Amino acid sequence: MDKLNAQAWTGRETCTQGCITDYQARLIHATIGEGAAPGQLDPLPLLWHWCAFPPTAPMENLGRDGHERGSSLLPPVRLDRRMWAGGSLSFHQSLRVGEPIERMSRVKSVVEKEGKTGPMVLVSVEHSIYGARGLAIQEQQDIVYLDIPDTFAPPAKRDIPAVSEQVPTPETLLFRYSALTFNAHRIHYDLPYTQQVEKYPALVVHGPLQASLLMRAAVREKGRNPIYFSFRSVHPMFAGGTCDIATEATDEGLRLWTGQDGHQCMTATATWEETQ
Repeated sequence: MDKLNAQAWTGRETCTQGCITDYQARLIHATIGEGAAPGQLDPLPLLWHWCAFPPTAPMENLGRDGHERGSSLLPPVRLDRRMWAGGSLSFHQSLRVGEPIERMSRVKSVVEKEGKTGPMVLVSVEHSIYGARGLAIQEQQDIVYLDIPDTFAPPAKRDIPAVSEQVPTPETLLFRYSALTFNAHRIHYDLPYTQQVEKYPALVVHGPLQASLLMRAAVREKGRNPIYFSFRSVHPMFAGGTCDIATEATDEGLRLWTGQDGHQCMTATATWEETQ
């Protein structure tokens, strides 16, 4: 792997304008929502802001995997597998349907290392998301780049606690979430590419989709929004089965998991403000 000039990319910044319109909110709700769909100027459910900043790279700038080549923010890593491995978010106030949103993004770190399966690059990006009333969300996204293996070699499986909810993961769910986020990564909709090139056995369920389902479960269980949420992918989840969800109360809030076939796929934590 060519050596990256990490210092040249660390600290790089971009600013993006976005919005979740009333119509977009109905589309998101039709895919992952519960209860009544939020309308104009209603509070935006947590993590729906991920649909507010779709990438705008033209077709000729997409790489073989569907990701943008030559991003103005992310470094040109010469490893072919890219994954959103996890992240964390602090929530300061609600965004609202229909309001303009601004996202200030900064590359926090670029780290090259040797993992169990070969070379690895970890890129952490910080986002500050502002609505009409000021800072709403502070977020960190952790992106990992790896070589594509010759055969599928999954991480070791870890048992998931008692399952409280099962969400079907048909291909149509993956298609809709890709469309909502304008995510062209082919592992979510192109089965021949997924199996023949990236060596996965089936279409891969998006990490942010799993995180959104965990957030939905957390809000439902507590009846209010958390002030902090973090998540980490530990095993790929595949389309066609169910996304099993488990929760466990802690002194700080909730631990949450997605899983499939009895093993964990994503772990998360959520914490709330203390009520008087």
